[in-house]
Amino acid sequence: MKLKRHLFAIASVSLCFTPLTLPAEKKISKSDLPPAVQKAADELSKGAIVKRYSQDNENGNTEYEVEMTVDGHSKDVAIGPDGSLLEVEEEVEMTALPTSVRLGLKAKAGRGSITKIESITKRGKVVTYEARVKSGAKHSEIQVGPDSMPLAHRE
Repeated sequence: MKLKRHLFAIASVSLCFTPLTLPAEKKISKSDLPPAVQKAADELSKGAIVKRYSQDNENGNTEYEVEMTVDGHSKDVAIGPDGSLLEVEEEVEMTALPTSVRLGLKAKAGRGSITKIESITKRGKVVTYEARVKSGAKHSEIQVGPDSMPLAHRE
């Protein structure tokens, strides 16, 4: 009986220290966007097909994402609560990349095949290129900087 109480006590205490995993991204409707975000989303998605809106918490900050298709390729924009443009992830064709970036991605992919490439832009400047790589049944992501060099941290 004592053993059961000790096990129960240990289990109870450990539950108190177990971090809760909350969904990072929540799908929302356009009408749920704050007015400034809705205005920015409308501007940024002109001529595009909007697939979805979502609300996310990045490093303790709320941001809103608009996923869209523009001229047949994907484009996702992150917007701050005040309507400011935070980040743009846009699909890019391999042939449109600078040669050094193409070579850098291919080198990092190794024997894997690159299935999709996106440029990531912050404050109006490309900060990285990200590629999805398939190696057999495994999928992964790689990044190189706009100068084709490895990044000090993941964007």
